[in-house]
Amino acid sequence: MIMMTSDGLSSGRLLQEAKRYVRPGRAALVVTADPVYKEKNYHVPRLTRELEALGLSVELFDFDTQMPRELRDYGVVEMIGGNPYYLLHSIVTHGFAGVLAELSQDRCLTGCSAGSVVMTPTLKLLDQYTPEMNIVGLEDLTALGLTSVQILPHYSKFLARYERFEDRCAQYEQENQCSVIRLNDGEAVLIDQGRLMVTGGA
Repeated sequence: MIMMTSDGLSSGRLLQEAKRYVRPGRAALVVTADPVYKEKNYHVPRLTRELEALGLSVELFDFDTQMPRELRDYGVVEMIGGNPYYLLHSIVTHGFAGVLAELSQDRCLTGCSAGSVVMTPTLKLLDQYTPEMNIVGLEDLTALGLTSVQILPHYSKFLARYERFEDRCAQYEQENQCSVIRLNDGEAVLIDQGRLMVTGGA
């Protein structure tokens, strides 16, 4: 099962929905998307509490320093937000793409913001807004493609932050003949055995 969130399980409705899919056990909270602060990322304590509320024992995990086979020890894997370019580069460089694809089929693979976007087909939409984040010089913006769904996280928050935020998204949809799901904080796209649902909110 895939759960692509904007900012984690930050709404009561989304947390309740997650309880339908998640069984108590071990969870890996992947901190790789923040190449500077890693486990000291500001959101880590909150994301840990959210996972613990599902009856999960949470351990921090880093693609940069650990092995792909270690991920198979967890029933839930959540990738925090941060830099999607760096995260994707680390996944590919350290050989995590295959195991993440496996986990999306028989475990629960979830992400926050950048951690969600890397599951989609491409980073091209995000690249229209934040090309300066490409600190690793990623030329191929092809993402993991674990789903054909494309998302735009933090939608209402970023409307005023970026010039022509919605216009650029609509133009991207037209040029690429696709549909982008706009996610506000507290919302998520859940994909389970081919079934897609957008859920969350207050």
